[in-house]
Amino acid sequence: MLLVAILAILSNQGSLLGMERFAKRHHKTLNELLGTHIANPPSDSTFRLLLSQLDVDGFDARLQQWMVCDGKTLRGSIAQSASGAARFIAQVSLYSNTLGVAIAQNTYATDAGGEIAALRQLLDRVELNGLLVQADALHANRPFPSTSNNVLPTS
Repeated sequence: MLLVAILAILSNQGSLLGMERFAKRHHKTLNELLGTHIANPPSDSTFRLLLSQLDVDGFDARLQQWMVCDGKTLRGSIAQSASGAARFIAQVSLYSNTLGVAIAQNTYATDAGGEIAALRQLLDRVELNGLLVQADALHANRPFPSTSNNVLPTS
């Protein structure tokens, strides 16, 4: 429910009634994407109860432990393929907010793969149990199957 509240706020539905409307409007999709089977979406009073009982300091501490994933094109790597399409080398990095450093990376050629596959390979190589992983909107366009680390990317 906290994720639904956050998604509602990010969708400019920050009031309790707005959260309820968001939950109703996206009920089926949220159940599908989150793998839940919640019969009825939460009401405004349910969101009020949730937010009144939220351990804000604990939630903030948890957010400070997150990992950020980001993809970038490597400068000077752009070339034209035989078909005339642009080909370049890109890299996906996993950055630790707590440590302040990139802890892992994966490089790929755009004509041989994409950022989504590269990120999945990267997440399978790193132990991330209990950590929140944030990825950009590219990774939220399609269902992102859970890896062996049970990671759910956020955008």
